[in-house]
Amino acid sequence: MSLHPKIIDLTLDRMHRILASLGHPERHLPPVIHVAGTNGKGSTQAMIRAGLEATGAKVHAYTSPHLARFHERIRLAGELITEDALTEVLDECERANGGVPITYFEITTAAALLAMSRTPADYTLLEVGLGGRLDATNVVETPRLCVITPVSLDHQNYLGDTIEEIAAEKAGILKDGVYCVVGPQEDAAMAVIEAEAEKVGAALLKYGQDWHVWEERGRMVYQDENGLLDLPMPALLGAHQVQNGGAALAALRALAKPEAACQAALTKAVWPARMQRLRRGPLSEEAGQAELWLDGGHNPAGGAAVAEALQRLQDKPTYLICGMLNTKDVKGYLRPLAPLTKQLYGVTIPEQAATLSAEETVAAAHAVGMEAEVAADITSAIHAIIARDPNARILICGSLYLAGVVLRENG
Repeated sequence: MSLHPKIIDLTLDRMHRILASLGHPERHLPPVIHVAGTNGKGSTQAMIRAGLEATGAKVHAYTSPHLARFHERIRLAGELITEDALTEVLDECERANGGVPITYFEITTAAALLAMSRTPADYTLLEVGLGGRLDATNVVETPRLCVITPVSLDHQNYLGDTIEEIAAEKAGILKDGVYCVVGPQEDAAMAVIEAEAEKVGAALLKYGQDWHVWEERGRMVYQDENGLLDLPMPALLGAHQVQNGGAALAALRALAKPEAACQAALTKAVWPARMQRLRRGPLSEEAGQAELWLDGGHNPAGGAAVAEALQRLQDKPTYLICGMLNTKDVKGYLRPLAPLTKQLYGVTIPEQAATLSAEETVAAAHAVGMEAEVAADITSAIHAIIARDPNARILICGSLYLAGVVLRENG
């Protein structure tokens, strides 16, 4: 972190330079599935991985950001990278970089690609960090498959102010002759993705046209030109996970995987901090009889997804413990949650320079009609809530960085 400040500077020049110095590990990866989008990238990738692993395949996976520990970002043939292996590839990348400026995400992505190129596996799952066109992961010339999950407004200071501009950045992962599974999109975003696909020669598998997914009588139904699948609902909670599950199934079907892989994708996927129920650990013990939930969504679409998931749960008074970054649309995130929330407790995210203060989060909550007050920290907020209602539902939300703090504090 001290060597490479955590700034964002979207360009591929530094990546091409360091990868050339390392002998082009990106050219020696197992077949790559490249996943971009605003919301649902991680969940979709987790479902694809669960489906592939159910067939016996060994799968590399690269995701970001990490929650509790950096090693979560790099999974080699199904296992998190070890401390020794991580140290080795980071040191090697430092030597190859030769002290030239490079961002934190770029050099750690180079290290991930290097580690993956040296470990035998059947597939490589690469999650885009930010955008797509100029993201550090967009260095694989011919992936086996691409996926674009729903595009919405986020990171406008880097990707553009309109849905069209952001979609154009996401569509930058499209490659000539490579199929791309496209999840549900606003019409404006889909038009941009279609135009870019035609321009570069990519083939699209589009939601609503080439594949369909819906919930029916507590089951998830998926249909494409190869037939219909009647499957269990995703283990990951929320209607948005039906859409993410559909994209994962479309990807698995494009890879000619059997129905058993599709079922495993839905039932065996694990993805922390996405409407995750915390049932054990120190914070769970502090909560006593109260339900304790965790979600890392942080933009308006994420807020809407959490609101929909809450509506599916048994009716209970719901209290939020919320901390957010100052780069986010806080009111846009909180607005769909306001009608479902008894009270919000604002917290400052520890050790995050870009955190909103607890007072600023509370002010945003007041602005959208929520009752809200400041809490010194997560534990204090839990105590305040259970003093009011020992059987409450408590949702800690607003940021993946806050989620990481929670997971560490909860062991």
